[in-house]
This record gives sequence, structure tokens and C-alpha cells, in this order.
Amino acid sequence: MTLPVLHNTGVLYRRILSQFPQDISLAFAYGSGVFKQHGTNQGQMEKNMLDFVIAVDDPVTWHTMNLLQNRKHYSILKLLGPTKISSIQNDHGASIYYNTLVPVDGRIIKYGVISTDSLIDDLMHWKTMYVAGRLHKPVKMLAQSENGKLRAALVANLKSAVTASFLMLPESFSEEDLFLQIAGLSYSGDFRMVIGEDKSKVVNIVKDNIQHFRILYSNILRDCPQVVYKPQQGKLEVDKSPEGQFVQLMALPRTLQQKITKLVDPPGKNRDVEEILLQVAQDPDCGAVVQQGISSIVKSSSITQSIKGIATAG
Repeated sequence: MTLPVLHNTGVLYRRILSQFPQDISLAFAYGSGVFKQHGTNQGQMEKNMLDFVIAVDDPVTWHTMNLLQNRKHYSILKLLGPTKISSIQNDHGASIYYNTLVPVDGRIIKYGVISTDSLIDDLMHWKTMYVAGRLHKPVKMLAQSENGKLRAALVANLKSAVTASFLMLPESFSEEDLFLQIAGLSYSGDFRMVIGEDKSKVVNIVKDNIQHFRILYSNILRDCPQVVYKPQQGKLEVDKSPEGQFVQLMALPRTLQQKITKLVDPPGKNRDVEEILLQVAQDPDCGAVVQQGISSIVKSSSITQSIKGIATAG
């Protein structure tokens, strides 16, 4: 999942990462400071904040060490100590703790800390889609441990993004259509897209990064029995039969299946998930139901994480 990025930036990322405690299971940089977005030039990119996510096995120990090394990075919450900071990280919002507007090596950075277990849970089940959604799009991988469960979860998350997108797309579509759908998953239901964010954000992310998306998804698309993938023409055809859609619905992450079930199953009926998904697979509005389910996950986590972000940023 390591992707090519701007020239001469690898050393900058490594220098920044070296200033944190090194007990890290995964670290990546993402966003408009890392990948060129349509309508921005190199000079503008270099002024953008650099965004990082760092996954750690033991948040209490990591924050203890980071408070010793980088105490100024934290808001007034540092006075509560590493155990309380870890509790705020794990128990509220999207299970991630951000330090923001941090000056490092001439750049302004923001970095989020998440436990490895919480990350795996989000990648596998889309509990919040907060970090899982960022990993649907190209990122710059900086560190990754030999954790087999985490590696499998990273791949499962990409497969889930493809499957959910298939359900919301027509029978035939282009690569760009697919990548736009995938990139938009984690913005669906995000209140920040209504208040403040650029409405063309998803298009800007995809337009200049088609090749990065291909690197992420081409093997998954080639191996997927549900789709005919023609990479030379950039075209795809997906199985939209009720049987095909049922297979796709059954492959969705658990939290999304639960959200779809709540949307479709009348109160008191308590049918099992398989029965409900079979009904949804035969519904002409199947894609819209999947979209609603994703929106409900993203809406909840984006609001709660933003509220938490106000406190952690001071």
C-alpha cells in the first residue's frame, strides 16, 4: 500500500515521524498537504497543513513518552495525564486523539493517535469509518509493523469500499466513476461538507490522483468475481442481479449491515440480517439504502469527533 508521492518529501516525513515515540504499528500522511489536489500548485501545497495518523499498541505508554518529548503539542488536557488522555482517545468520538497546529521542521502538522485495536475494528467493521475512510483514498505509508491482523484489515477495508460502491453504481461505469464513489464514502453524511468544506472536494481529490487510486484498487478489481474489469479502456461492468447484489450486501462490514437492517426492518419484526439483506437486494432502491446506511455511520462519528476535537485542540 506504499504509494509514490511528491519528490523529495520522503525525508521530510521521516524527519517528522522520528520526533515521536517509535512504538508505532502504523503511520501514514494524508490530505492536501501530501497529495496534489486539482486546482492547487506546489507552492500552495507546501503551505497546507500536513496530516498524520499514528496507530499504537499501548496508547497510555505512547502518550506518556510523547508528553515527555513533545509536551507543547498538547492542549490544556495534558494536565490530566496520559491515562486520562488515552481514555478520551478511546472512549469518545472516533477513538482517535488529535494534536493540531503543531510546528515541526518548518511545517504545521496535525497528528491523530489511535490504538491498533480500534484501528483494526474500524477497518474491519466500519464502526465509525473515520480512519477507515481516510484509508479508502491514497495515503503515504510511513511505517507499518509486521502485524498480520492489521495487514489483513487494511486489505479488507479496501475490498469493502469497492463492494459498497458497486451497490451504489449502475451496471456499467468508468474507473473514474468508481474512484469518485469510493472517495466520497467517508464524506457521505459528514456535516462538514454542508458547513465549510469545498463542495468539489471529492472531485479535486480524484481528478489528479487516478493513478494512485489504480495502485490501491487494481488487484482487488482484477480478482473480484462480481465485476468485469477492462483496465485498458478504464471500464467496469458489475453484476446488478438480485443474486449479485445479495452477495455484495452479505460482504459489507458488520456496522453497515446493521444500519441497513435498522432502516428496512419495521420495529418489532426482528428478522435476521440475512433475510433483510435478501429483501434489500431485490429492491430497485438498493443503492440508496446502502448510501443511507453509510451516511448514518459518518454523520454520527463526524459530529462526535469534531466536538472532541475542540477540546483536544484547546
